[in-house]
This record gives sequence, C-alpha cells and structure tokens, in this order.
Amino acid sequence: MIGEALTRRADLQKRVAQLETRLQSSVIVQEGEEPPERPEELMSELDGVFDELERLIAQINHTNATTRLPTGETVTQALARRDVLGLRASALRGAIRTAADRGPFARYSRSEIRSVRQIRVGELQALVDARARELRELDDRLQQHNWTTPLVE
Repeated sequence: MIGEALTRRADLQKRVAQLETRLQSSVIVQEGEEPPERPEELMSELDGVFDELERLIAQINHTNATTRLPTGETVTQALARRDVLGLRASALRGAIRTAADRGPFARYSRSEIRSVRQIRVGELQALVDARARELRELDDRLQQHNWTTPLVE
C-alpha cells in the first residue's frame, strides 16, 4: 500500500540524516587518532539508502499521478490542492493577526494618525474556517487512499 511506502520513505529520510551525522563526525579527526567509523563504509551505506529512497519516491510519485480519488482528481492534483489550501489559510490568518494586533484605536496619543481596519475580521475568519474544514476533509480522503491503494511498481 502507498501508506506503507510513505512510512518507509520517512524511515529512509531519517536514516539518511543519521548517516550524514555519523559521516560528518568521521571525516576529520586529530592527527594520530582513528575515526569512530570508516567514512568509506558510511558513504557506501548512504549511497545504498539514497538509491532505495530514489526508487521509492519514483514509485510513490507514479502511483499518485496515475490513481484517482473518488472525486475524479488524481492524487497529485489533490496534493497540490491541499498544499495551496494550506497556503491560502496561512495568508488569511496572517491578515487576521495583523488586523487584530492593530485595531482601530492603535495609537499612542491624540496627535498620532489613527489606523483603521480594512477588512472584516469575522468574515475573514469564517473563510479561514471553511478552508481549514476543506483541508481536513481532503486530508482524510488522502489518508484513506494511502491505506487502500497499492503502490504501482
């Protein structure tokens, strides 16, 4: 299943990070000392993990590009939509934060220029909530797909 492949991909990415750390601590040692591990062996192991990771990512991408959700869109299209929904919600949350931080009375004295909100925070928050709900529902469909769809070889 693709869900298992995604878990394996995460494991391989963690393994790469661990091997990188071990390699970095083995490439330079004080003169006369031995490295904790042989850099050549670590680089060879790292190459093997990278090769497996590359194959797995290609299979995941191929599966996502060729399988469809019940809505008719490919998984790749749904993933792109999910990413953009998150970006949209984040941009709107930023506008809400700014409007909430600098309300209509944000001034220090009567001689300063008064700032006035240009948006209706409640309406914008309702839009953010709708985007967040859409994002959750899409994520649920993607998770279900991941655990019911076999990985394309």
